[in-house]
Formats: sequence, structure tokens, C-alpha cells
Amino acid sequence: MAGGGFVASGQAGNYEGGVTGFVIITCLVAATGGLIFGYDIGISGGVTSMDEFLAKFFPQVYRKEKNDTGGDSQYCKFENHLLTLFTSSLYLAALVASFFASATTRALGRKVSMTVGGSIFLVGAVLNGAAQNVLMLIIGRILLGIGIGYANQSVPVYLSEMAPAKLRGALNIGFQMAICIGILSANLVNYGTSKMQHNGWRVSLGLAGAPAIIMTIGSLFLPDTPNSLIERGQKEKAREMLQKIRGTPNVDEEYNDLLEASEVARLIEHPWKNIRERKYRPQLIMTILIPFFQQLTGINVIMFYAPVLFKTLGFGNDASLMSAVVTGLVNVFATCVSIFTVDKFGRRALFIEGGIQMIIAQIAVGSLIASVFGVSGEGSFSKGYGNLALTFICVYVSAFAWSWGPLGWLVPSEIFPLEIRSAGQSINVSVNMFFTFVIGQLFLSMLCNMKFGLFYFFGGWVLVMTVFVYFFLPETKNVPIEEMNRVWKNHWFWGKYIPDDAVGLAHHNQKFDA
Repeated sequence: MAGGGFVASGQAGNYEGGVTGFVIITCLVAATGGLIFGYDIGISGGVTSMDEFLAKFFPQVYRKEKNDTGGDSQYCKFENHLLTLFTSSLYLAALVASFFASATTRALGRKVSMTVGGSIFLVGAVLNGAAQNVLMLIIGRILLGIGIGYANQSVPVYLSEMAPAKLRGALNIGFQMAICIGILSANLVNYGTSKMQHNGWRVSLGLAGAPAIIMTIGSLFLPDTPNSLIERGQKEKAREMLQKIRGTPNVDEEYNDLLEASEVARLIEHPWKNIRERKYRPQLIMTILIPFFQQLTGINVIMFYAPVLFKTLGFGNDASLMSAVVTGLVNVFATCVSIFTVDKFGRRALFIEGGIQMIIAQIAVGSLIASVFGVSGEGSFSKGYGNLALTFICVYVSAFAWSWGPLGWLVPSEIFPLEIRSAGQSINVSVNMFFTFVIGQLFLSMLCNMKFGLFYFFGGWVLVMTVFVYFFLPETKNVPIEEMNRVWKNHWFWGKYIPDDAVGLAHHNQKFDA
């Protein structure tokens, strides 16, 4: 029972049906909801490193960056709270929007939330591309945040509900893959628009409308999940949809489990109140701590501010943007590793390996920066040291991309029973967005004050969260989403919170191997 992990003994085989082309295509279309989140993450840092953008909206930062004799250390070049508010205001809006998205998702279905999110994001993109002052920028960012709040709340739940248990991990990680593709696309756009003499930043910000259109139009053609149809009383449609996505008319067992879960859900009038009950304590703690830990990996140091960070380390403008493209490519390819391994090796193995690799990489980056800049922040990287720093950062990004990146969305979306699933996912999104906001708002100040120690700070948190996963996160691979309570009941620590009648029907009570 080392580490408290449990591995399912083939429960997924109980349900008939295979993996159909219909469900693959449906999940791929739904996963495009991640494009808007990824594009925004990638575009912000590149735009805020463009001279024309800084000179127009943040002249104080522009003057500090250009003033090499101003006494500021390399660590403090970009420290400006209004500049960080441009990046981080979006995530505060996403936090608030996720709670409204929960009500929409439950009452009207998952696909409606996707449509709403994509439409609002599109308006924000247009406003940002046409911005004439900081106020227009911030309002546009808030609208983008609302769109992301809706998308991040609904898409992971949709994917977890549509996918068969044995492929739920891979199909759900399609959302993270879309995020990574969005980041890479934004890095490439920034590299191209930085060559424009005028208004390159407008093109970068305005092109956020492209993934918004893809998501909005795609969502209009998506079917509702069987869970959502049952939740809204459309039981016959739910059976037909289940037969279609499983590719067999023999879906009675899975359908009856969905009905049973729905009946339990129907008795829950106040999911936000009920989610605090003792029997949901394991899921609630996980859906708070996993997104909290995900942000304290320090990934946003790289993804939000990659070009700014590389400029801070003495890279030229082109080199800093190209380095961001390189990390974006690593992010995409490493996420593929997760897609092909998460349902084979499980969630815990990826979490733990990724954590160990991130710790090593962060200590290496911090030590390298310390050796060049010291505490004073004076100096610059040679080409050799610059390439070495980029290599270590890529090692770190790859570890995050096949562990805490995709699994931070997958695990919370699959562990909640239907009756509180929308509320649980909203908590996941809101905690994620809150700490994304906090890190985004404080990072440049933290870099200025903590200097190279910032990387040790994040490395320490990665150590804490890796130990936490080892002892407290049970394995959820191949477990049907409606029977997840068995996993918690058999866990060495969480079992005492789960009542016997919450485990399910007797014939589903299979033993788990330690």
C-alpha cells in the first residue's frame, strides 16, 4: 500500500462498446476550447515585450527597459503593477465567470457553456485589437477572462463524460493539447508580428478571435453528453446518444449507472452546500489543492512571461521571442507523451516523475542565473550560458507538459459524482484562475525581490506537491466516471470519509491492488 495508491483491476471492461470514430471526432472538436486559453497565455508575454506596445501603453516600463544606466538590475527591468494587471486581470474575471458557468452547464448543458464562452472571448479579442488606451485593454481582457471561465469549466467535464473509461485520460488531455497548440501559435504569431514596423501588437491581440471562432462554431455542432441529457430529463435521447458514442445497442449497464447517478443528483438541490459534506471531502480537497499546486509549479514564469524572462536574462528581442517558440514546441510534443501514456501508466506515475524532473530543472536554472547575475543582477548571459538556460527550461517545460499541465485538468474533472460535478469543476477553475492571477500579478515583483531564489522557491513547492501526490492521490485510470467512489473507499486515508452506500451496487465492488 506504499503511497496509498490503488490501481483498478479492469473495471472498464464491464461496459460494452468500443471507441467509435464519432466520439473521437466529438472530443477533438470539444477540445478546441483549450485553444483560446492557450493563445491568450502565449500572446501576453510576447506583446508585453514589444517596444511599440510598451511605449504606447506603459511608457514608464519602456523607459526603464531602454535606460541601461538607470541603476535597475536585470531582475527588475519589467517590474510594473499596471503591466502585470494587463496580464492577470483576465484570470480574476475567469474566476468569477466560472461560478456563472456552473449554473449554465448544469441547467442548459455543457455545449451551451462552450458557445457562450467562445462568443464572449471573441468580443474581447476585437476590443483588445482595437484598444486605444489601457482601460480598453483591461475591459477586453476581462471579456477574454469570462470566455475562458466558461470554456475551462465546461470542456473538461464534457470530455470526461463523453469518453469511454479506458480512453478518458487521452481524450481529456486533448484539452491540454489544444492549450499547448494555442500557446505555440501565439508564440509564432508574436515572432512574426514583432517584425512589423507598426501595429504588430494589434495583430497579435486581434488574432485571438480566430480560436474563438473555431470554438464557437465547433460547439454549435456538438451533441450533448448522455449525463447532461439525463440531468435535464431527456432520458431517451440520452440512451440513443450513449448507443451512438459507444457503437453498440447494448448499453443497459452503463445507462442504468448513469440513471442511478442522475437520481442521486436530482435529490441534491444545493450542490454548493452539499459539496461541503464529509462524504465529498476527498474530492473537494483534491479539486482545491491540485490547481493550487499546478500554479505553484511556476509554469507561468515561463508561459506568461517567456519573452520578458528571456529579455531579462539578456537575450535580444528576436532571440527572446524565438526562445519562447522553442519552449512552445517542447510543450506540444511533451503533451503527446502524456496522451499516449496516461491511460497505460496512470496519473500517479506521471505526476511523480514530472515533479522530480521539474525540481531538478528549477534548481539548475536558479543556480545558472545565480552564477551569472548573482544578487546584484548585473551581467548578461553568454551565448553558451543562454543556450544552457534554455535547455534547462525546456527540460522543466516538458516535465510539466506530461504531468501537472494536463493532469491538473483531467483529475479534478473525473473524480466528482454527477450531483456535484458542475460545482466541483467550477471550484477547480476558480482556484486555478485565482492563483494564476496571484502569480501573474506578483511574478515580476517576485523576480525583482527574490532574484534567482524565485526558482528555488517554486522548486520547493514542487517537492511538497510531489510528496502529497505520492501519499494522498489514488489512481483513477480505467475507472468508469460514475463509479469513482470505489477508488476513494479503498484508499488508506480517504476511505473513512466515504459511506458504504456511496460505493455503488454490489456487483461493482471489485478490489483494488495496492
